[in-house]
Amino acid sequence: MADRLSQVSGHLTNSYGRGLLAGEVAIITGMCWRSWSGIGRSAALLFAKEGAKVVVSDLDEKKAQIVVDEIKAAGGDAIAVGGDVGADDFPQKVVDAATKKYGKINHIVNNAGFTFDRMLHTTPDDAWDVIQKIHVRAPFRLIRAAAPHMRFKVRRENRSVINVSSISGLHGNVGQANYATAKAAVVGLTKTVAKEWGGFGVRANTVAFGFVKTRLTQAKEEGASIEINGKKVALGIPGAKDDPNAQYPHIPLNRGASPDEAAAGILFLASPLASFVTGHTLEVTGGQGI
Repeated sequence: MADRLSQVSGHLTNSYGRGLLAGEVAIITGMCWRSWSGIGRSAALLFAKEGAKVVVSDLDEKKAQIVVDEIKAAGGDAIAVGGDVGADDFPQKVVDAATKKYGKINHIVNNAGFTFDRMLHTTPDDAWDVIQKIHVRAPFRLIRAAAPHMRFKVRRENRSVINVSSISGLHGNVGQANYATAKAAVVGLTKTVAKEWGGFGVRANTVAFGFVKTRLTQAKEEGASIEINGKKVALGIPGAKDDPNAQYPHIPLNRGASPDEAAAGILFLASPLASFVTGHTLEVTGGQGI
């Protein structure tokens, strides 16, 4: 027991001196859109700041490259991989890019996603199916593709899988039967990975976000959309407040989170600070839903 504690203590001490993720390799999916900073972008920048080599992935490779350029300008190391996380060839493509460039994978952050809101009784099959494909099937397939590079026993190598869920997945939400179901499924997937891969020293955790100021929570009236399978899907929340002084009485902290605050929750779960945390769902919600 004393030896194990000593190993953990030493790992933490070394990491603090060089960054919490010094020398580690992380794949992060889903970056940003227009002028809104995404959680993925913030996580990529934060991971790089803490010493990680980051494989930055986005549907639009140009957006991924912008984030890579930001990381490199700050002295970090990163590569961009474009592609649809739901595409059959995507998992192997990003895993191969990571291992060819850096030789290993320490962390997978399944962050990519979007909403396709409808009231349950008006939700068409395609709106249901695409959300399950991107939020459940895609993370499962990426984790599976990375298995040969993560399921091995090595002395205290820090490795983790972090899947992004939502307060909708924990409590349900009006107009989000598809999204809430997918985000609830992610929790079950994470717990299973934790149980199957724990013996290899791989931790698996979920981070469930509440109201974070991103493209998905801006006012729907602004007309933001994303094209999925040739169909335009409207993004945002009807009547959402775009006021820095807006009040949110349903959130105990009375405000929404910034993407940087959301990313900090992801960093915690990936870092040695969470070395004995696995199978857990971290709620980064400002207290919403308690």
